[in-house]
Amino acid sequence: MDYFVEEREAFNDYLREQWEKPESRLEESMSYSLLAGGKRLRPVLFLATAALYRDDWRNLLPFALGIEMIHTYSLIHDDLPAMDNDDFRRGRPTNHKIYGEALAILAGDALLTGAFGFMSDIPGEKGDKLLRAVNLAASRSGYRGMVYGQSLDVAAEGQELTLNQLREIHYHKTGDLMVLSLTCGAILGGAAEKEIEAWEKYGENLGLAFQIVDDILDEVGSFADLGKTIHSDAESEKNTYVTLLGLSEAKKAAAAAIEEANASLKEISRDTDVFQRLSQDLLVRKA
Repeated sequence: MDYFVEEREAFNDYLREQWEKPESRLEESMSYSLLAGGKRLRPVLFLATAALYRDDWRNLLPFALGIEMIHTYSLIHDDLPAMDNDDFRRGRPTNHKIYGEALAILAGDALLTGAFGFMSDIPGEKGDKLLRAVNLAASRSGYRGMVYGQSLDVAAEGQELTLNQLREIHYHKTGDLMVLSLTCGAILGGAAEKEIEAWEKYGENLGLAFQIVDDILDEVGSFADLGKTIHSDAESEKNTYVTLLGLSEAKKAAAAAIEEANASLKEISRDTDVFQRLSQDLLVRKA
């Protein structure tokens, strides 16, 4: 992905600085998953949004790390036998395959709680904006956000859902972390309220499209591209856009979500061309 190169490089440098030297078996487990690679899409979206409004966006790297820690904890827990029961993530054995289920659970717990320590300790950032951003991160990642979406997903296994029910799962399971990243970037960047709302709409639809494409890739992708087991959704009897609509209609649904996402960007006064290109290229991604 050739978007936001400066933000991604700055984030990866900061991530390695913080996590390359674990001091305990627990931290080693946390670091194993944090440093496993990936697109770093969520923290980079956060930084890139903030960079539209302020030049000193690097000061916000601890908050970006907190976002990636939340995302990583969710992946560790998703892969557990009680959840998706996956053996591989990003081309490597999943955390519990290396460290055992108990330590994998604790690593996820530690990443989640530690995330808010990083988010709330930003040099020079005090007061209402930071409090609002941390509060939003908690609500969008928690029991009314991402975790709620995951709970709906688990409860729906083996059941036939309507399109609206499936969309609700996707909006929360994937969309809430996208919304968190973009809106927190806008808030800490100092965007106007109207533009913060536009970023929220963009994030909701970007997340929806991202999850639909994930459903498609689980059907037609390869282990070499994805770095994880394919056809796992079908084997777990999960509801996906592909199982509900078929491959062709699922692709149309992803394209419609992208169109809605990009329509939201028209309400933003900054140059959002790279965000439009990013969302369009989601439709043809292979990993």
